[in-house]
Formats: sequence, C-alpha cells, structure tokens
Amino acid sequence: MTTTEDTRTDEVTLVQHRIGGAVTSENPERAGDVYDPATGRVTKQVAFASPDTVDRAVAAAAGAYPAWRDMPLARRARTMFAFRELLQQHKEELARLITAEHGKVLSDAMGEVERGGEVVDFACGLPHLLKGEFSENVSTGVDTYSIRQPLGVVAGITPFNFPAMVPMWMFPIAIACGNAFILKPSEKAPSAPNMLVELFERAGLPAGVMNVVHGDKVAVDSLLLHKDVAAVSSVGSTPVARYIYEAASGAGKRVQALGGAKNHMVVMPDADMDATADAVVGSAYGSAGERCMAISAVVAVGPAGDALIDAVKPRIKALHVDAGTADGAEMGPLVTGAHRDKVVSFVDAGVSEGAELVLDGRDAAAGSDGFFLGPCLFDHVEPSMSIYQEEIFGPVLSVVRVETFDEAVELVNSNPYGNGTAIFTSSGAAARAFQREIQVGMVGINVPIPVPMAFYSFGGWKNSLFGDAHVHGMDGVRFYTRSKVVTSRWPAPPAGSQLGFPTN
Repeated sequence: MTTTEDTRTDEVTLVQHRIGGAVTSENPERAGDVYDPATGRVTKQVAFASPDTVDRAVAAAAGAYPAWRDMPLARRARTMFAFRELLQQHKEELARLITAEHGKVLSDAMGEVERGGEVVDFACGLPHLLKGEFSENVSTGVDTYSIRQPLGVVAGITPFNFPAMVPMWMFPIAIACGNAFILKPSEKAPSAPNMLVELFERAGLPAGVMNVVHGDKVAVDSLLLHKDVAAVSSVGSTPVARYIYEAASGAGKRVQALGGAKNHMVVMPDADMDATADAVVGSAYGSAGERCMAISAVVAVGPAGDALIDAVKPRIKALHVDAGTADGAEMGPLVTGAHRDKVVSFVDAGVSEGAELVLDGRDAAAGSDGFFLGPCLFDHVEPSMSIYQEEIFGPVLSVVRVETFDEAVELVNSNPYGNGTAIFTSSGAAARAFQREIQVGMVGINVPIPVPMAFYSFGGWKNSLFGDAHVHGMDGVRFYTRSKVVTSRWPAPPAGSQLGFPTN
C-alpha cells in the first residue's frame, strides 16, 4: 500500500501527525531523529507536537465522538472486522516498518503484529461484551438493569519496543466501546502507528475517531492535563508510569499505567533442562531483551545452576546477531546508540561488582555503526548488585543461585517489581505452591513469557502497575466504559375511557 503519512524535507522523510482523518502538513517547531538501528543512520525525522497540536487532536476526537458513540453496535463491529482483514493483508508491511525503526528481527516483528491482532479479534465481539444485566420486579412493578457507556475522548501513550502491539492493546477496545482515541506513540518508532490508523480509516472508521500525535514530554503533558481527555492508558518504565498516574489522576482522569519489570524464572532441579534452556534463551534474548516480559533473572535452585549454565552456553553462543532483515538473524540491534551504551554500562558494572561474566557480548558492534550488543550472561549474581536491582532492558541475563524453593519464592516476592514470572519444574506440587504464593501479576508454569491471550487481561503487581485496571480483556472493557444502573417503574394506564374533565 502507499501511505500518506510522510512529507519530504530536503534531507529525510518527516513523519507527521494524523489528525481528523488527514496527515498534518505543518512545519513543526521541533522534530526528533528516527534511526535505522542496524546501520546507525538517521532515516527519518518525526514532528513533535506542540500543545496547540494536541488541542487540535483532542478537538477532532471530541467532534467525532458523539456520532461514533451513537453508531449501532453492529456497525461498529463491522468496521472492526474490516480493520482486522486489512491488518492481515498488510501485516508484513507493518512488520518491516517495525524492524526498520526498532531493529527487532522480521519474524519477531511479524509475531508482534499477530499478537496485537488478537486484541482486534477480541474487540470484534464487543456487542456481546457490552451487554448489561437485568433484574425484573426487584420491587412491586420495578425493574433494575445496568448498561455500559463510553467515556468520551481517551488517550494512549505507548513505548518503542512494541510500536504496533501495545497500541493495539488499547485502541481497538476503546474504539469498539464507543470512545474516540488519541495515540501518542514512541517518537523512536512512529511509522507503524500511523499506518495502523490509516488502515483503520480505510476500514470505515470515521475521521477523527482515532488520531496520532507524535512527540515527547510536551505532548504527553498536554494529554495528561487536557480537560477534555477522560482517561489515559500507558505502558513504559516505572518512573514514567508513576509520573503519568500521578499527573493524570490528579487531573481527575481514569488511569491505567503499566510500569517496568524484573522478571524471574525459577528453575527447579527436576526441570527438563533442555526444554528449560531453550525457554531461557528465547525469553532472555528475543527482541534483544527489549521486552517488559523478558526473563532477565534466572533463580536456579540447588544443582539446577550448574546444569542450566552448561545447557544455555552453547545455545547463546550459536545465536546469530545481525540486522533484522538479514537471512537467519535471530537477534537484532538495540533501538538507539544511547540505549545500547546504557546497557553496556550495566554489563561493566556487573563485572566491577564481582559477578561472573560467562558470556560477553560487548564486542558484537565491532566494525559496525549499528547499535549492536551481543547476548551477555552473568552467573553468581547477588541480589545487591545493580544488574539484579535495575531493569536493564537489553540482552543481559543474570543467574542467581539459591538452595531451596522457599528461598526462590522469597527472592521473587521481595523484588519491588511484579510483572511476570515463571517456574520450570516437573513437580505439580511445586507449581501449585508457586502460583499460589508468588506475588506477581502474570505467572507461567513451564511457560517462559506468560503474556495472556487477548480475552484475558495483561498487567502486573507492585511497582509494575499504577491504577486498578489491566489492559485488554474484560479489564479493558471496564476501563473504557462506565456502568450505569437504571431503576424503572411504569405505572399501569387507567382502566377504560375517561371522558370527564381531567383533574388531579
């Protein structure tokens, strides 16, 4: 397909906002660079929204909202089904945009589009999910029933690591519920979000129901404080999530803000070590570790430590690190040079703090201008070390050794994050005890990355979530709607014809 998202400058393509069904053509006061992570070159620039730009987007959404809210549910569902078909037709094109700006390998980008599309599938069933409840004759001649109604204009603030999937965690459900939506995606990977909106409008979504504004903190703050924005969804680091929650809730808005993670995998001595090693490598180094659900800490119980290290080392060494579109590439570069350097600084710190660097990927960028960092593996990591304490968000795996199952559970529960965790074991008793006792929002049993299907909800505990609602699933429906309870009585009409002059 030929997109209309961009305008040209003399040097590079300028990615513009999409407001009211059209690409803006303004000359922005500020813009940011968009890189090809595999080469380190600036390939595009992205316009940064001013408060006035955000005002225009909110006004377009507010103007489109009443007619969309009043659209019959069946017609909303047909629009969602049409979007679903276009998404399937253009998934490879979307994936290539993601790889070009994020750096993840093409197969990983294709998987991202597929998983985001599952939320679109779920949203196609909103006519059923929006059904209320009815109780007849709760009192003499009185009925009570509940209905769910949309909020109005809602906003989503999404990260660079899943530029298609995370927006699709939000806007399909919000829009199917009858809201108008404003997306502020990451300025590091802006093109796929624009294409999603273009496809949705081609599917029949009225102009203004969904808008995209690009930018930085200026755009974010304008959305958080705007009087006509009723709710904000976001995914990002914990400091950013806390800031968004405090600012938006302080402005009277409904907020769901998903934060960072330090996801643990507990490996028991009775685990199938070959299957476990495969799971460890895939979950730690997929997407170069730039996943909020990546396993970044393995807790090896007793003799599982030595067995696991022996099993993962040859698998990690065999990983093919290359540009995301290169044949056979399994792990691509990190998103920016600054982020790569930050992750390298954590590796340096781990070495200086005394952890054993079993595999060192710091020389993967040798001879390349791309933002590459090879997979790094630390053993004998102590909980006091920075590589354990911090969310690194890169291809760095730490192995912490404990003696007992109870120590492993205590270690996971004492961590300030509570996003995802997993246990690998052959013991049903250990698995059942783990799922009951662990203080984490999403749990995998012999599943390394327990991201729920779209008809369940995604979200963590503790410092991994600010607000009460998780994303997608029924939590998503409840977040983007308000419940209204109606109690009604219809007096019986008077019996027979009344021909006399009416009196009170």
